[in-house]
Amino acid sequence: VWAEGYPGVADVAVAGRVVRRWVEDGDPGVFGAYEIRLLGSDLAIGGIGFHGPPDEIGVVTVGYGLVPSERGKGYASEALRALVEAARRAGASGVKGDADLDNPPSHRVMEAAGMRCVAEDDKLRHFYLGL
Repeated sequence: VWAEGYPGVADVAVAGRVVRRWVEDGDPGVFGAYEIRLLGSDLAIGGIGFHGPPDEIGVVTVGYGLVPSERGKGYASEALRALVEAARRAGASGVKGDADLDNPPSHRVMEAAGMRCVAEDDKLRHFYLGL
């Protein structure tokens, strides 16, 4: 069951990338994409996942998004903390992500998961957490 507005354009694009990567590189194991579902109702309210396997130094990139009606309730932070833990258990050395400068709620999500701002450019704020 999907919440109103899910999947969005970005969710569909991510699904396409995941399928292409799976076909080209094989099963990503834990480093794939996931739905964020509400406990009890099993309602899909967004997506979260890795952009791919760890890079040459063991760092993974994460991304996430929720339907507007479920933002600001702590669900993205909870899901990102779980994703960071999955990366740690799978042997990643670090987790990185970014968000538009004008998206403080996303900055707070990454900060709540233990990530810290390490750089900023004219469009994005970049976050990192060593594992």
